[in-house]
Amino acid sequence: MTATKQLMLNKAALYSLSFLWLFTGLTSIFLSPNFGYEILANAMISGWLADLAVWGGGVLDIVIGLWLLTSKRIKLCCLVQVVVMLVYTALLTIIDASFWLHPFGPLTKNIPIFVLIGYVYVSAIDR
Repeated sequence: MTATKQLMLNKAALYSLSFLWLFTGLTSIFLSPNFGYEILANAMISGWLADLAVWGGGVLDIVIGLWLLTSKRIKLCCLVQVVVMLVYTALLTIIDASFWLHPFGPLTKNIPIFVLIGYVYVSAIDR
């Protein structure tokens, strides 16, 4: 692969991850917060704790998406993404493990996303 194609692939990977984090954060807060509240209610989480989870998770997702766009300390950002995804995956598995079997794959999609984060990590030249 030429250096130009490699750079284009690296940027596409970085921007696709950024899009994913920004979109999920904005969706969680503004477009479909009720979905998050419903999931939390199934775990008997409501009130200010549910608000904190929905808003905190949404803001965290947006921050990660913006961080990726800066191209600064990308390796650290990748590590943060992995930790956040592991926490989200563990919590959702505890709350409702059936999400692993959901036909749209809300949890199974995390596996290729982990691989994409790994690619961005090994390709990163931190500034």
